[in-house]
Amino acid sequence: MRRHVDNAGMDRSPLQPESLAAQSLGWVDATTKAISPPIHASTTFIRDPDNQYRSGRGYARADNPAFDQAEALVAQLERGAQAALFASGMAAATAVFQSLAPGDHVLAPKVMYWSLRNWLMTFATAWGLEVQLIDMTDPATVRAALRAGKTKLVWIETPANPLWTITDIAATAALAHAAGARMAVDSTVATPVLTQPLECGADLVMHAATKYLNGHSDLIAGVLVTKADDDFWKRVKTVRAQIGGTLGSFESWLLLRGMRTLYLRVRTASASAQRIAEHFARHRHVEAVLYPGLRDAPGHAIAKKQMQGGFGGMLSIRAKGGEAAAIATAAHVLLWKRATSLGGTESLIEHRASVEGAGTPAPPDLLRLSVGIEHVDDLIADLEQALARAHH
Repeated sequence: MRRHVDNAGMDRSPLQPESLAAQSLGWVDATTKAISPPIHASTTFIRDPDNQYRSGRGYARADNPAFDQAEALVAQLERGAQAALFASGMAAATAVFQSLAPGDHVLAPKVMYWSLRNWLMTFATAWGLEVQLIDMTDPATVRAALRAGKTKLVWIETPANPLWTITDIAATAALAHAAGARMAVDSTVATPVLTQPLECGADLVMHAATKYLNGHSDLIAGVLVTKADDDFWKRVKTVRAQIGGTLGSFESWLLLRGMRTLYLRVRTASASAQRIAEHFARHRHVEAVLYPGLRDAPGHAIAKKQMQGGFGGMLSIRAKGGEAAAIATAAHVLLWKRATSLGGTESLIEHRASVEGAGTPAPPDLLRLSVGIEHVDDLIADLEQALARAHH
């Protein structure tokens, strides 16, 4: 529970995060008293006669007032000091690595978002970072890979796409800090509804806000939240301004609108994903279900400790019959949509190995499922008929 101070500076008593999100912190436009915020389209702002910028605004690439409310809301939901919006999740994530120096050693998971992994192994290494991919779910492996004074960043993703493996945030943060490194968490799938990584010991949290934070498949955005407004955070914000990785004004407004229903959407998707995982866990046409909410999942105990109220809306199923059966199953769905992405109101299905290509950790029989907010019985029935037709 957080204390909520409105834009008149008044303490309005403790409010739950659901209330903060639903009312976008309760901010009201000071000029018009509008509940929905204005869209600030200006790219530049007036300088005072004495050459100062007392408004705090100079140029919209760094000082856009359209960011203020969305950044403040995400920072409160993640219980951080500040947040910064970016043009995409990739822009947000890469800004963290670009705030390091060439020669720095970084650790990242073998199982992680594929686009960021490719960037790390191409651009980041060519730029001079020493990138080491490890099994981040094993604390002993993390401990052995850390180099005191040399490792500057430990990047984790939990649950990790597309196998939904779980990393112990608190244990990994303790190891990273003992070696003098920062730790950042890609918490896109968990969202602040289910996990607060900063309270578990992380220094930074990243969200591909395209996904659950926005939740409507109509916006590309990213966000970072910091535990402390320190020198490293200032470097991150400088990188954002210098590379132009900032979000547009209308996109910022869309993101804020999407976050009003964040808690309803994530809880619905998580409950449905749990039902779907349990239904197909021992299905005659399914080899395995990968979902941290299953009691026999390898990371279930850790997930239960650091995820409150559910285990997320993402799961994967491995179809019996291999790659051909998996692709055929996706071909026969009617309600599920064959599309890449996750976190929207509509449920998506895709053959992940085809998307990621050579070197993917996704088995060829794996289908990645993003559970939306449709009726769960309809989603189960559609998968049932698709599996049956694929194995006919």
